Amino acid sequence: MARHNRTGKEGEELAAAWLAANGYTLLHRNWRHGNWEVDVIAHKGKRLHIVEVKTRRGENFGYPEENMDNKKMQSLINAAEEYMEQDDRWQQLQFDILSINISPHKTDYFLIEDVYL
Repeated sequence: MARHNRTGKEGEELAAAWLAANGYTLLHRNWRHGNWEVDVIAHKGKRLHIVEVKTRRGENFGYPEENMDNKKMQSLINAAEEYMEQDDRWQQLQFDILSINISPHKTDYFLIEDVYL
């Protein structure tokens, strides 16, 4: 597995643990429908959260969240619409980015809530 794939996988593991520790209930990880994928689908209270996880090792290439673009956002919107069609109990929806920066001495988490590009 390529290093960037290992970093992404590690980031998704860290994200799941961080979200659970911060009061989110995880419903799905790597949920797919057709070509669309959502890293984490979770809820907190009555709100459904579609979470895109962005992970980097160090800041040499910018912050993880800088890798989010309109195409990815549209893909998340499409996936969320399909998910909500399959599970219609959710009335409130929110898109979030969980940015994770892994360095040798610490891991930083930055949750950007209610994102629209």
